[in-house]
Amino acid sequence: MPTSHRVVIAVFPDVDLLDVTGPAEVFALANRETAGRAGYQVRLAGPVGGEVRTSAGVRLVADLAFDEVGGQVDTLLVPGAVDMTEDGPVARIDADVVAWVKETAPHARRVASVCVGAHVLAAAGLLDGKTATTHWSTAAQLAADHPAVTVDPDPIFVRTDRGRLWTGAGISACLDLALALVAEDLGEDTALAVARQLVMYLKRQGGQSQFSVPLSRPATSRRDIDELRLWIADHLDADLSAEALAARMCLSERHFARVFKQETGTSTAGYVEAARVEAARRLLETTDCPLDQVATAAGLGSAETLHRAFKRQLATTPGAYRRRFRTQTT
Repeated sequence: MPTSHRVVIAVFPDVDLLDVTGPAEVFALANRETAGRAGYQVRLAGPVGGEVRTSAGVRLVADLAFDEVGGQVDTLLVPGAVDMTEDGPVARIDADVVAWVKETAPHARRVASVCVGAHVLAAAGLLDGKTATTHWSTAAQLAADHPAVTVDPDPIFVRTDRGRLWTGAGISACLDLALALVAEDLGEDTALAVARQLVMYLKRQGGQSQFSVPLSRPATSRRDIDELRLWIADHLDADLSAEALAARMCLSERHFARVFKQETGTSTAGYVEAARVEAARRLLETTDCPLDQVATAAGLGSAETLHRAFKRQLATTPGAYRRRFRTQTT
């Protein structure tokens, strides 16, 4: 029998549409990738049941009213809404939503906010004494309104309270947050399978500065070069010298080097090093592996090579990067 993960997503007038539908799609794909064994059951809950108009004008339907949710909640997901002012976006704090979250959160296994939903969690008193993130545009508001919360606008998401509380950054980061929840429940392999279905080549883990090397460059005019870029990402511990890659493409080394740079804007050596540094970044963010193990897993060979590559690519050291972007679990 599948494990049951009852996910309740709060909805209310002018809620950000993607904050709701993005995570819901991730959980649905997890069910599909595991032939239903994931057991995610997503329900939308609002102040009253029925239609809810989102910020995009699209209407959602709340399956339940807040007072119908009951106590069996595995994951409580709280999205946000903003009001636009002359000074920019301001997170909306609805007293009824705050009161319901405050009442429901103690009965949920974990609670997560999406984007400016962190303001709701903070207003409910759930983030006092903890580190949290939110959309960069309202981070100053969150810090000013809730001085007991340590606001860090950089990470894609922050995991705290021994994994019970999660806060996520804005907009598309809702997918990264939901994928991280899936990874916690079902393992990295399932989360990466879902990421592939979403055409997210690599799942971002910690810092907002983390972008996938394949996605950071536009598609080329040659399918074979695009396919090679993806093959490189999956075989970082292989021989990725220009000579070996040219042989794989059945081209002379000189012609291959010219075509690759023309299509990608960088040399094969530069591209491969960037891809390996990205893999090392993910390991530094999510594991406590020693630097030599990180270097080996990322295809960089040694801690010394890892250090030099980080200096070239990121102008920092692996140790400093880990201290800054290690996924927080306090």
